[in-house]
Amino acid sequence: MNKSELDAFIRWILGGLMVLGALYFFPWGDITWGRVIMKSEAVVTVTGYAESDEKNQIAEFSAGVNAINDNKETAINEVNTKMAALIKAVKASGVADADIQTEQVNVYQMQERVETTIYPPQPGKVVMGQWSASNSTGITLRDVSKAGQLTDLLNASEATNIYGPNFQLDTSKQADDKLIGLAVADARKKAEVMAAASGAKLGRVISINESGQASSVYPLMYRAESAKSDLSVPAPVEIGTTKISKTVTVVWSLR
Repeated sequence: MNKSELDAFIRWILGGLMVLGALYFFPWGDITWGRVIMKSEAVVTVTGYAESDEKNQIAEFSAGVNAINDNKETAINEVNTKMAALIKAVKASGVADADIQTEQVNVYQMQERVETTIYPPQPGKVVMGQWSASNSTGITLRDVSKAGQLTDLLNASEATNIYGPNFQLDTSKQADDKLIGLAVADARKKAEVMAAASGAKLGRVISINESGQASSVYPLMYRAESAKSDLSVPAPVEIGTTKISKTVTVVWSLR
């Protein structure tokens, strides 16, 4: 037998062994003659959870000025003058221009209903009354250690409505990444217990779905009269934390 014949014989033997192996490992027990039904893969689905308290990083404020006058222009000028002074003071305190944004400007003439006669009663006549003008501005404070100072500044201003501070996270990406890892670890621990209880072991990860949330923080409210109160006592402001959490649903195969 020459070399080419020997090579052909070896290829024939190897091919035969591959065919026999395929026939041996084929799941003949799963066949219903007439159609082939493969058994579904055994899996376990587990939810993992992780949470943490993160120190708040920014504080949101809103300050508004309103004025009422018989003359439209007088009301508008009063509001504009007071708001310009307020914005100037806020910027001087260190808040960047990009973190100060006008929220709403409103000017309208109020209506009044005047009774024409007392008896016999007649429908009241609607007449136009005084002018109302207002302007509100949103402020983002990125140095939360100065939240008390900014609160005092706004209270000392001529703002007629002040809302805040509304503390929240600036960005929680790093915390999110850490929590996702902890949530997956929590899911794996639970899955291993479930698999062991059923006499199986964890196989490959089939899918992972993630969700999360941050707890809501509601703003404090300072009414108009606060701006005219005795400011010798600083406003007590606590920064606090925001709770964030991550939930993952992981599907593992079982073997």
